[in-house]
Amino acid sequence: MKVTHDPADLRFYADVNGEEAELTYTYPEETVLDLDYTYIPPSARNQGLSDQLVQAALDFARAQNYLVIPSCPVVEAFVKRHPEFQDLLT
Repeated sequence: MKVTHDPADLRFYADVNGEEAELTYTYPEETVLDLDYTYIPPSARNQGLSDQLVQAALDFARAQNYLVIPSCPVVEAFVKRHPEFQDLLT
């Protein structure tokens, strides 16, 4: 699955059979991303797509030297499973 960053709409998304999976975010501070909501279409759930979206968002945050607030439970669970991203958390 190809994950695309759409900075104008503050989201990472992927096309899944004509539907979009997405992870949205806000900037509560200039160098902080609040990863706040993940949506996966029912037909694409339990296939690792949410992990791909979170990975893309965290890679972006690291590349931009941003800190991350994991408001979305999906993001929080991912970071717990991948301690290499703990340093990004506020």
